[in-house]
Amino acid sequence: MTRARIIDGKAIAAKIRNHIALKTATLAQKHGITPGLAVILVGENMASQTYVRNKARATTAVGMESFGHLLPEETTQENLIALVHKLNADARVHGILVQLPLPGHMNEAAVLAEVTPEKDVDGFHFANVGKLVLGLPCLPPCTPSGILALLKETLGNLDGLRALVIGRSNIVGKPLSIMLTNENCTVTLAHSKTRNIAAECARADIIVSAVGKPEFLRGEWIKPGATVIDVGINHVLVPEDAGGDGEKKKLVGDVCFNEALDVAKAITPVPGGVGPMTIAMLLENTLKAACMQAGISLPEEDPQP
Repeated sequence: MTRARIIDGKAIAAKIRNHIALKTATLAQKHGITPGLAVILVGENMASQTYVRNKARATTAVGMESFGHLLPEETTQENLIALVHKLNADARVHGILVQLPLPGHMNEAAVLAEVTPEKDVDGFHFANVGKLVLGLPCLPPCTPSGILALLKETLGNLDGLRALVIGRSNIVGKPLSIMLTNENCTVTLAHSKTRNIAAECARADIIVSAVGKPEFLRGEWIKPGATVIDVGINHVLVPEDAGGDGEKKKLVGDVCFNEALDVAKAITPVPGGVGPMTIAMLLENTLKAACMQAGISLPEEDPQP
């Protein structure tokens, strides 16, 4: 069997960002609206700081405005919510993202609930989640949206395909299972209590693994010709290169990549698969939010000189 096609998330995300840039330019020229994204970071988590910087660069690169709010670790929940309310009322801000995780003294669910649903570009507010379940227009969560975009780019029409989503988090697994159902897939949502996970994998045309366990999914479990989306981001220690006696960190996914290559039809790498898509879909949600708030449709990609 031919080895699996590697799904290039970086290239697909770049194409999406290019479309967003063209639509953003049209929105500015025809309606005088420049979408604005506000990102709030509380504390000094290094990984979060890097992610926030990447979001800011990506936002300005497509012609949107970026509003960064860096707050100290000791910020109270009341002060954070006050800032969220201020941004809710700011007409320049069309999307609000509260970077997670928040410090331990804060209630994340309570904070996220204060973001107005119309500016909830993370798609975490219960109003957007409810609309997603009902199949109504909403701002969907970014990582599941990115996964769906990868699948459509790779497979086209998803009607009737069997999809297995492994992991039932509120951020990826649960919303993705709903989105795939809305695309007419037959969906199984597996989790830590699922019995005989290998048998579930063996009958799936699409497998999405989001469990956070290094190389959890074995190649022998995969149905020949299936498409595999690896959401896992796991740091593991491996021996140094030849000649060294120490260890180094390596980034791996939830899937035994080399094993899967000989069985699957297509697979995402880690890194370079799902990760780039999340920021691309965040920008798409910000553009969508700006149009929804103005009561207009998404523009075409034809900015006039």
